[in-house]
Amino acid sequence: MSINIYNILEKLYLVPVILLSLSFHEFSHAYASYKLGDPTAKDAGRITLNPLKHLDILGSIMLLLTRFGWAKPVPINPLYYKDRKKGTMLVSFAGPLSNIILAFLASFPMVFLAYKNGYYIGLIPRFNIEAILFNLSYYFYLININLAVFNILPVPPLDGSKILVGILPAKEYYRLLYYERYTGLIFMVLLFVFPQVLERILGPLIWAVGTGILTIVEPVVRLIL
Repeated sequence: MSINIYNILEKLYLVPVILLSLSFHEFSHAYASYKLGDPTAKDAGRITLNPLKHLDILGSIMLLLTRFGWAKPVPINPLYYKDRKKGTMLVSFAGPLSNIILAFLASFPMVFLAYKNGYYIGLIPRFNIEAILFNLSYYFYLININLAVFNILPVPPLDGSKILVGILPAKEYYRLLYYERYTGLIFMVLLFVFPQVLERILGPLIWAVGTGILTIVEPVVRLIL
């Protein structure tokens, strides 16, 4: 059996990226809810970047295999919010927004090193400092865009379904919540069995977000070089 060195290298980079990206995503949910007056996440020990507090085993494996995944949901209690609808939307949006911020920050060293060394976007199988930094920043950029776009889908229990609380009438929203366990299970099964279908659906949006980030970052990097 031949060993694919590229697959091994990719997993070595993906593990720390996934640990930090998922943890920051859930930390952002917890912190946003706490700032809105809800102590539930804080009492559960979720205002932390410790991956052990946030990771869901299946969600992490799916992220390694398909680039789409999830962590353990942060417990919140909207009864603490002054405006339940607005509060729930803000807390739900905090996770995907945190991933966009991480992708944006990671794109600076990625683009800088790409211009400086002639690297192409993708895995660089070298073991010098700049190559390692480029690979890490590339996967932070890629994984966090995927996480943001995936979680914004309006499918329970993803963040996008909770953002709908401010858009749908109350009756339709609570009906959606009633079927959450079924729609969520069906969605996860489909994701596991047909990951390529989700890639085709989300691909254009991922490309648009990534292109938007690079459109901002590349001119800034050119000024530095």
